[in-house]
Amino acid sequence: MNNAPKIYKMRVVFTVPGAWDHKRIFAALRNMVLRSGLPFEPAKVNKNWPRLAYGPALGYGQFSSGEYADLYFSSPVKEEAAMSALSKVAAGITLLHVKRVPYALPSVSQLAEVMQYAVEGNLDKYIPIKPLEAFFGGEHIYLTVQAANSMTVVQDLKPFVLSVQRAGTDRLELLLQRHLDKTTKPEYLMAAWLNMMVPAEAEFTIEGLKFTREELYWRDGSGNLHVI
Repeated sequence: MNNAPKIYKMRVVFTVPGAWDHKRIFAALRNMVLRSGLPFEPAKVNKNWPRLAYGPALGYGQFSSGEYADLYFSSPVKEEAAMSALSKVAAGITLLHVKRVPYALPSVSQLAEVMQYAVEGNLDKYIPIKPLEAFFGGEHIYLTVQAANSMTVVQDLKPFVLSVQRAGTDRLELLLQRHLDKTTKPEYLMAAWLNMMVPAEAEFTIEGLKFTREELYWRDGSGNLHVI
């Protein structure tokens, strides 16, 4: 007989203002659950903290149209009650949706195979290596990463790219996928196209460009994409 206590899982979709890093988002989620008064399942690393799973985490300086987190509870909570209790104490977080999901369902960070990004800004101030279609349609997309000792490593980002296209004068849309259980950043794709070297030890973004993660997708057995 299985005497393990039953755990209940809820998935929340939310936004944060500006470009928050993942540590700040995680802390805000934790504090939100603690202040809500809901019967949370304790985290394994600290019994005073609620168990939760957030991800895939935003990159440095990135914005988002909607983030996901899984919250774990020790007893059943109705969706409406959870939405109400969490929204009242969600400092800095705007909850968009709360849904009960099966405990066995993989977390969003495990489900997300494809990510959609928008890159917005004045691209005319930069000089790309080649026209957009020619560069991203080529056989390879090489990025140079430089360490503090000036040693460099060249990476091929082509396996991560499903599509890159213009969606206006100052907007690009990128569809990026996992490859060998790894991901790449849209900033790196832009750096490769704009002939920029990326520092290995520092957070990296590109001045004058705004990077927004707009959607996450999971891929079924036939290769079709579905919005999470």
